[in-house]
Amino acid sequence: MPDRNISDDKAAASKIAGAAEAPSQNIVTRVAIAALLGAGLTFPTMALAQMPPDIAEKIAAMGRVVDPEGTAKIYTPLQEKEPYTGVKVMRDVKYGGDPRNVVDIFVPETGAAGRPVLMFVHGGGMIRGNKHPPGSAFYDNIMLFAARHGMVGVNVEYRLAPQHPWPAGNEDLAAAIRLVAGKAADLGADPNRIYLMGHSAGATHVGSYVSHPEFHGPNGSGLAGAILSSGGYDFTAGDQSEGRIAYFGNDPALLSQRSSVAGLIKTRLPLMISSAELDPPPIASQSALLKDALCKSEHGCVRSIVLPKHSHMSESYAINTADTQLSDQILEFIKTGK
Repeated sequence: MPDRNISDDKAAASKIAGAAEAPSQNIVTRVAIAALLGAGLTFPTMALAQMPPDIAEKIAAMGRVVDPEGTAKIYTPLQEKEPYTGVKVMRDVKYGGDPRNVVDIFVPETGAAGRPVLMFVHGGGMIRGNKHPPGSAFYDNIMLFAARHGMVGVNVEYRLAPQHPWPAGNEDLAAAIRLVAGKAADLGADPNRIYLMGHSAGATHVGSYVSHPEFHGPNGSGLAGAILSSGGYDFTAGDQSEGRIAYFGNDPALLSQRSSVAGLIKTRLPLMISSAELDPPPIASQSALLKDALCKSEHGCVRSIVLPKHSHMSESYAINTADTQLSDQILEFIKTGK
């Protein structure tokens, strides 16, 4: 996908940054945005008005934080409530022996066979998180988005550190993909059109799986593409979080081996990167780093987007609402394969 006009995007980014944060935060914001724009990530100017102004004000007031509970309060009223019409829902389908080796599957009740599959991997810092906490609208919202657009949605739960360190995530994703491929005919899905999306720590796991082919099956990754949303990809520099140490360890040599950038620039799999304007700077810098590395490699530049006015959690919580900034890009990626 060709990059949009960067000068227009810089102007939009500057305007958004000034409105979104207090003066004391503006320097940090400008640095992060400059890094993202310099790496070729783009702001979708035509979609700037899609976030309702009242929502944008609340997200801006929260700032560059990771706040699942606070963000959920903003977005829950915008989401569908169970029971979901026109969608068959299968909860906690097992793909392995651990209690967390389960997926939720959403299938449209009507439509032709040969549907693409959108698999989603939640975040939680490698040590927490759920595919669908009781009473929550998330991440059913992403499954409903998939089903409402003629896809099969698969919501993946996986084992957590510290009880299950590296490479548990890679093993779990491989097993979940095998389950979906094996059930494709029953689900009306095309096993050759499985797309794997992860957010935050989920994107870290997706990047790790894609970049380490030793965990793939005899026919490769089993994927048609991967979507990486505000994850971490290179752990060789900067401070490591509690969750990353618990999962990846803190040995510099192992961190280098287990980082995903080197493997992602070698893969031929189509990739898409997204991040949020209000991501914390360390997370924003990881998206910029990966984008830059891909553009400089034989893989080449990929579909990339920085979501204006969005925060780390709102970029996922907004899916299946009237704010289609990210979901439109996902649909186009799946449609075109790039």
